[in-house]
Amino acid sequence: MSNKIGKYRFTICALLFFATTINYLDRQVLSLLQPLLAEEFGWTNTDYANIAASFQFVYAISLLFAGRFIDRIGTKWGFAIALIIWSFGAIIHAYAEELGAYFMPLVVLIGFTTFSVSVLGFIIARAVLAFGEAGNFPAAIKATAEYFPKKERSFATGIFNSGTNVGAIIAPISVPWIAYHWGWPFAFVTIGAFGFIWLIFWLIFYEIPFKQKRLSQAERDFIESDSEPILQEDLTKATEKVSWFKLLKFKQTWSFAFGKFMTDGVWWFFLFWLPAYLKAQYGMSITDIQIPLVVLYSMTMFGSIGGGYFPTYFINKGMKPYDGRMKAMLIIAIFPLVVLAAQPLGVHSFWFPVILIGIGASAHQAWSANIFTTVSDMFPKKTVASVTGIGGMAGGLGGVLMTKLGGYLFDHYKALGHIETGYTIMFTICAISYIIAWLVMKSLVPEMKLVKV
Repeated sequence: MSNKIGKYRFTICALLFFATTINYLDRQVLSLLQPLLAEEFGWTNTDYANIAASFQFVYAISLLFAGRFIDRIGTKWGFAIALIIWSFGAIIHAYAEELGAYFMPLVVLIGFTTFSVSVLGFIIARAVLAFGEAGNFPAAIKATAEYFPKKERSFATGIFNSGTNVGAIIAPISVPWIAYHWGWPFAFVTIGAFGFIWLIFWLIFYEIPFKQKRLSQAERDFIESDSEPILQEDLTKATEKVSWFKLLKFKQTWSFAFGKFMTDGVWWFFLFWLPAYLKAQYGMSITDIQIPLVVLYSMTMFGSIGGGYFPTYFINKGMKPYDGRMKAMLIIAIFPLVVLAAQPLGVHSFWFPVILIGIGASAHQAWSANIFTTVSDMFPKKTVASVTGIGGMAGGLGGVLMTKLGGYLFDHYKALGHIETGYTIMFTICAISYIIAWLVMKSLVPEMKLVKV
């Protein structure tokens, strides 16, 4: 049956997977080099938190506009422009000191004198990177809604979202090696350049389905097989503008946004702070952390792909897509609770927290694949990127809160001589966030209801 229908939609899914891989490669270079850069520039945990939080804050605000931008300009060129910006932002990290020195007089004039030249330079580079990277998920979710029927969307989302894990796996293998042999600036330049290679394939192979000459009529019909009649208008360019305020009137928007706010910060925390954690608590060098991080992020592959497929089990048993997805998300939300044991067992070996955090991070990826799909389940295609952007902004702000809290706690307890207490507090927050998120989401949207705008 699959051969008769065609599989071109998975070519698009592969492009989304590689874009997401590059996206996470670019954003993770800094966290892997943090121990090296902190030593070279004399950063405190608060300095690093300010740099990481600047990315998350700009990313959060940009997501709101990225979704609207992609809904208006279209997936093909919206994604292309976003990638060009973020690849440029990744590369200019190599010139962070020069950036900081150039903009420091302006910062002093405004009255912000708390940042050193290096911290300021990296904040600027992270802001440019975040501004571009904000386009990845709204564009990818919109492309998935365009190329996949509802029953396949969480699986397709799980596949492309696993690029976050692949990027997180490749980064600790490649970045320390590049930095060791050619210096840390070259690591930013090399990794940042990969995006421009992807751009060539995207411009060649992507087009919206009704214009896609490589797509068979049978596959086109299959993609639209479970679309609601109201969604057919999205086959042509929509001109109606749906305001953010109108979208915010729906409980479905708030459900998605709260779920992202509570849980995105957990992933940000794992992504940005694990190298620093392994160095602070176990004295690991930039090369020592490679194998533990590869093992940890390899585990998350199972969560991303398996979690995306998980709701299908309940749907095949007769449950409605939303009900099956929410039941799967409840089960997924239980797994991060194992992170509560990371610190108590960590006194015996660093492998205990690595494995337990790996389980929690894997659960996050399973959760992420499903929470994204709730948007395309309930909203018309012309608003999918905008709603994804609203939720992404909420998730980014949650990430800012987690990062700033972490930086404060780590410096505070480091001064007291037991930094591990700070990590214990943060791991506790990470463990319980998903259960809280699910309970609120379910209370806001007890049953699936299609949004009509």
